[in-house]
Formats: sequence, C-alpha cells, structure tokens
Amino acid sequence: MKNYIQECELYFTLKATPPSSQESYLRRIKAFVGFIEAQGKNLEQIDFSDIQAYILYLKQDKALSAGTINAYISSIRFLYTYVLDREWNNRKVPRMKRTIKMPVIPPREVVERLLEASENIKHRAILSLLFGSGLRVSEVCHLKIKDICSKTMRVRVENAKHGTDRYTILSKKSLELLRTYYQNYFKKGFRPEDWLFPGQKPDLPLNVKTVKNTIIKLKDKLVLEETISAHTLRHCFATYLLEDDVEVEKIRQLLGHRSLSSTKVYLQLTAKSLMGIVSPLDRGAQP
Repeated sequence: MKNYIQECELYFTLKATPPSSQESYLRRIKAFVGFIEAQGKNLEQIDFSDIQAYILYLKQDKALSAGTINAYISSIRFLYTYVLDREWNNRKVPRMKRTIKMPVIPPREVVERLLEASENIKHRAILSLLFGSGLRVSEVCHLKIKDICSKTMRVRVENAKHGTDRYTILSKKSLELLRTYYQNYFKKGFRPEDWLFPGQKPDLPLNVKTVKNTIIKLKDKLVLEETISAHTLRHCFATYLLEDDVEVEKIRQLLGHRSLSSTKVYLQLTAKSLMGIVSPLDRGAQP
C-alpha cells in the first residue's frame, strides 16, 4: 500500500494539488483499498465488478449521499488510471445523479444568537469569520496571522478550494474579537507566519472537526434546526449580502466561486426573491 500512496503523493507534488484535496483523495483511496483487501484481493487483481461492489456498499450499507459517492468515484478513478495505468469505463461506473437541495437560511436573529452563544473568545472569533467573511471551515482553520489586515479590512485566503488565492472582507466586529483573542492567546508574542488558530500542537492548525463539533454543541444548546451547520454561516453571508443589494459578481469573488452560476443559487434563497409576489389565492377573481 505504501507504494501506491507514494505514487499518489508524487503526482500531487508535481501538480501542486492543494493539501485539502490531497487529504480527501488519499483518505478515500485508503478506504477503497481496505475494502478490497477485506475481500482477500490486492489492487492488481481488481476489475470493474469490484469497484461496482464498493459503490453499492457506499450507497446501501453506508447510506452516503450521491455527491459523496461521486467524490469516491473520482478518487478511485484516479487510482485506477494513474497508479494502475488502466483505461476507465464510465459506462461501467457511472456517476450518481445528485439531488440538488437548497440550504437552510435561518433568520438573522438566529445567526446572531449562535454567534453570541459561546463564551470562548477563540470560538467566537472563528464563528465571526465564518459568517462575517464568508469563509469555509477549512479556510478559517488554515488562516495565518499575516492573513488578517486591519488597515485594508481584508482577509487573505491562500491555497483555497481549486488551489486559488483570494481576498474577502473583514468585519469590524470580527476585528474587535480577534484583538481580544490576540491578547488572551498570544501573550508571549507571535510571528506573522504563525497559525491564527493553532491546534493542540502549536505547529499545526486547528482541526476542521473541532470547529464543526463546536457548532453542533452550540446548536444543541440553543435548540436550533438540525440542518444548521458550520457551512450554513457561509450560506448566510452570501444570502444576506444579496438582500443588501450587493452585486452577484462581487459576492462570487468574495466566496471564491469559479463559476457565477454557483453564486446565483443564492438568488433563490433571499427573502427579496419572493417580495412583491402576490399569491393567486389572495388576488381573487379578476373583474
């Protein structure tokens, strides 16, 4: 197995694949290899029937979503074509049709309650950046102190999804929380290259699961909807900006979307999208 991992890592290094993508690909490849080995086979012996069996396992036994299964298919395809150097057949392993679900957008007062619920200044600073700057959880965890600029009120996001860099806005409230956080957590000083939110080991960033678990605990504490997650704060950032008449293209840049169509989804989530529309039930018969 080590040889396969080394080959994958070599490819990622040559292509300069973002660390987050490397981690997700390797994790799924290892899971697939573990499944194959449990069947008493090694990778050189697999065929499409083995891959099909694994996809069925993910769907029926693990009950994973279509989007997650498609991510596994992409990882297995990479392993099959690059490492094993074989030709892929899309007809044998079709990608699953995804059901597009609209994210839940809670009222602004619910978001404010969530942001204020934590007594931990570090957690409050993290939540404020998720919502106030529209960041992904992984992006917040990988921020460095130098990425926060109080002079220009911007946050620099390096090596984000798709391997891109971008700037987004910095909230005044976030800056106030960060200054209090600095005073409490960096009493011995810091370097610009240090992690803004270090994990248990100072040389490593905060784990994404830690942030997600924090949101879950706060959500349970406030008895909020089950569908609310850390990513909900990013959805709210985009939706509320649209309601405040910010241009879609500007929001796309702040979010780091490659396609404008990804950002336009939020047009359907705004309260303004339904304002001014009168139900036919209320109109009555026309004269």
